[in-house]
Amino acid sequence: MNNKFPGKDISLEDIKTKFPLAAKKNSKHKSKFKISGVEFGGNSIPIFAGPNMVESKNLIFDVAKNVKSIGAHFLRGGAFKPLTFPYRNKKYTETREDGIKWLGLAKEKFDIPIITEVMEEKFLPLICEVADILQIGSRNMQNYPLITACAKTQKPLMIKRHYGASLRDWLGAAEYALVEGNKKIILCERGVSTPHTHRATSRFLLDLQVIPAAQEITHLPIVVDPSHATFWRPWIKAMSLAAIAGGAQGIMLEVHPDPRNSAVDPLQPIDYKEFNLLMKDMHKLAKILFNKKIL
Repeated sequence: MNNKFPGKDISLEDIKTKFPLAAKKNSKHKSKFKISGVEFGGNSIPIFAGPNMVESKNLIFDVAKNVKSIGAHFLRGGAFKPLTFPYRNKKYTETREDGIKWLGLAKEKFDIPIITEVMEEKFLPLICEVADILQIGSRNMQNYPLITACAKTQKPLMIKRHYGASLRDWLGAAEYALVEGNKKIILCERGVSTPHTHRATSRFLLDLQVIPAAQEITHLPIVVDPSHATFWRPWIKAMSLAAIAGGAQGIMLEVHPDPRNSAVDPLQPIDYKEFNLLMKDMHKLAKILFNKKIL
């Protein structure tokens, strides 16, 4: 191995020596696997839906019941939440161990698999009792000891792209999981940092171009999170449909019964009615373009 050209873009040497496990073996190579009976890389496009944070037992039960009835394949929700700044207001309180317990109860009651974020290795045993997919948040994308520890559990992993990371960096993070023998790895695009985002309240720009770019290099499924990328509810539908058209193999959406009173990021969640209409539109588009299904 050598590092003659350690740039941001991917070289042939990178594919051969830096992330050979994440790289395609040939143009038709594509990972295909099931998680809790839900197929990735096949003829369906899995949908992850739920609140940014597990605010209460009642809220996560209500969300689980509704997103499951509308057609979501996974319930998302954070019990352990990284925020940009250390300060909390009265409305925001991490539910932590209680939140994980409530996710487990919702999973059992409504028969819906769970994806939730891991922030610290010490909580892995607790989270693994409940989660069907472990989420590595964007801020931990290059926390390789955490990725390695999560991968060793052999639980499926979703690795969110850091907002300043290149595709090369992202695939490098995936390689840390794959080298541990964990083959159920999902990549999630959630927006990148750019000079302009078209709105004062939007922090990131959704990089739709990374979908086909990644699919040229890697066999791993690419999921898109329009909620965190746009940070703006009115743009969620357009960016979700654009992601489907761009070839996304899964969509992660923030859904809340009362978006404007969400404890975290109230500008971005959609409500149940909006989610229901969007699911139908995404299904129609996926069917027309790729003969794939969502509902």
